[in-house]
Amino acid sequence: MSAGGRATRGQMTVELAVMIPVIVVVGLVVANLVRFCGQCAVFDRVALDAALAQGVAPSGDQTSSSACGEVRDAIAGALDGASCEVEVTAEQGAPKGPSAGLSFPVSPLLTTYRCTLRFRPWPGTFQIAGVAYSAPALLSHERTIVVDRFRAGVVA
Repeated sequence: MSAGGRATRGQMTVELAVMIPVIVVVGLVVANLVRFCGQCAVFDRVALDAALAQGVAPSGDQTSSSACGEVRDAIAGALDGASCEVEVTAEQGAPKGPSAGLSFPVSPLLTTYRCTLRFRPWPGTFQIAGVAYSAPALLSHERTIVVDRFRAGVVA
């Protein structure tokens, strides 16, 4: 074997040793992204159903706080509880702002539910061979649903 051939022996092993930490970190980012997208898809479907079923006519006490609690419990039951937090708020009337689409309320009995999903990536921090991975503390996704308490169905 020539001297040039011996100099490149083991080069692939060294390149692999350098690349493995990078591959692991990229794999963690992709895995967390896939989990977050999956939880968002479930959240979007369940939030709509929960607001229609539980928010319009909550069982027991007919207050806004009990309706929010029931909507939150219904959504949280469908999600991965270890990595997801759900917050539900309600306000009377149609949503405000230029994206709302209406300049006047169609019905004074509209309730706007703002459902927020907060996803905690795993692991929070990770370091292997000098390559650091630090996930954001929380990723959030929001869904706004407007319902009429006396007519079933989503208004906006």
